[in-house]
Amino acid sequence: MSRVALIAGRGQLPQILASRLQAHGQPVLLAELEGFESLSSGRDDVLRFRLERLVPFLDHLQDQGVTRAVFAGGVHRPRLDPALIDPATMQLLPRIMAAMQQGDDGTLREVIALMGEWGVEVVGAQDLCPELVAEPGPLGAHAPKSQDKHDAARGFDILRVTGAADVGQGCVVAQGQCLAIEALPGTDVMLDHLASLRAAGVVLPEGGVFCKAPKPDQDRRIDLPALGPESVARAHAAGLRGIAFEAGGVLLIARDEMIARADELGVFLLAQARA
Repeated sequence: MSRVALIAGRGQLPQILASRLQAHGQPVLLAELEGFESLSSGRDDVLRFRLERLVPFLDHLQDQGVTRAVFAGGVHRPRLDPALIDPATMQLLPRIMAAMQQGDDGTLREVIALMGEWGVEVVGAQDLCPELVAEPGPLGAHAPKSQDKHDAARGFDILRVTGAADVGQGCVVAQGQCLAIEALPGTDVMLDHLASLRAAGVVLPEGGVFCKAPKPDQDRRIDLPALGPESVARAHAAGLRGIAFEAGGVLLIARDEMIARADELGVFLLAQARA
């Protein structure tokens, strides 16, 4: 069986994916980008690397018999330190810098292309562990009402526009009005800000739906959006009735716990078929 490199960012997903791959008997090389540690705490089998030394890292993957790689966890474009760039990586710098100017999606596409040149195929977490994504339909005990379905449809319309502009993967809609759009600070900041507005007495439409989906032209092998129990708790704290997300396009972290939390708080979960 060929070896898979798990390239980890922040969050719970890398730990979950590593455990599942190892439980399935899949040989795994664990790696993480410096500054985005999530795996290396408490273990000594994690390879840490920097973008400034990308070629030595790719050479190491090749030497270790890695033929596939999966990215898991949150990262953002790191600041490059020119003093750390090795000569081989320096030859790739124009490609890397040009890609970084095209935003997150452009950077990720260039990383995938470079790995392919070293014989490493990038695959999605959902390809290795299909149970991480949901089939279309409701999850849990609560179902959306008619207004919720209209708000969800409006939310996905908004995400098609913002996603095409490489701006976030989430938004909140209540009674047809957009209350918030996810930007660089992320989902948690968006939902916490909405909760603080309600707590401060700002008059907003009641209820609402938190919508989550990949960007329209996103390469789904990398950087899929994710939801978990904390997403449910934050949506509830923001006064929302539920969460609608694209079926097959959003990774569910600790699915059983997420559903149990939603059932407890009265929040609906709806996996929506891609339009």
